[in-house]
Amino acid sequence: MNASDLEAALRDDHETAFSRLGSSKAMYALTAGEMDGNSVRAAAAADALALASVLDDWADDGDADVRSLYADLAAAAREHAEAVADDPSLDESPPLYDALDGFESTPERLGGLLGRYLVSLEYVGQMVGFFVGDADPMAANDFRGLRSDLESERDRVAEALDAACDGDDWDRAGDAADAVIEAAYDDYVETLQSMGIKPKNVC
Repeated sequence: MNASDLEAALRDDHETAFSRLGSSKAMYALTAGEMDGNSVRAAAAADALALASVLDDWADDGDADVRSLYADLAAAAREHAEAVADDPSLDESPPLYDALDGFESTPERLGGLLGRYLVSLEYVGQMVGFFVGDADPMAANDFRGLRSDLESERDRVAEALDAACDGDDWDRAGDAADAVIEAAYDDYVETLQSMGIKPKNVC
């Protein structure tokens, strides 16, 4: 097992969840029905700030390489928030970050981070499409840049997983990633249902 194998397994196991988290309905849920540019930017910024908050809590745990990774990812997340929103803020962390914050071992935390990046890449891909459809090429390019940054950060998490995991560690990492993805998908379903929208149809 390696990180590439784990990512492939996660994509296979959560194919339906990823297809829906990468849909326009996911944008509708993330923005609480406010499908405008400012709301999309605010949702992206809040997601980044929620990640930074979790990583701050982990700052003193793990070996030097892992602590450095957490610090780098937290700093990058804050930069992302400031890049996409004029006044980034976080009122309440999305449930996937509650799940992520609950992990204690390095394999679990890195596995959970991998799950988070896979979810966030689905969101950001849809955000690019939103701004393309909104005839805002500058914003679309901003979010293409964000997507590229997230892909690089995901790759760093994968490298850390390969360095940190052996044997049963991969099971713990996989379970943590599953929990994060499931938390994001459950939130998507529950948010849409609370708005009277059926989450099953992908659009």
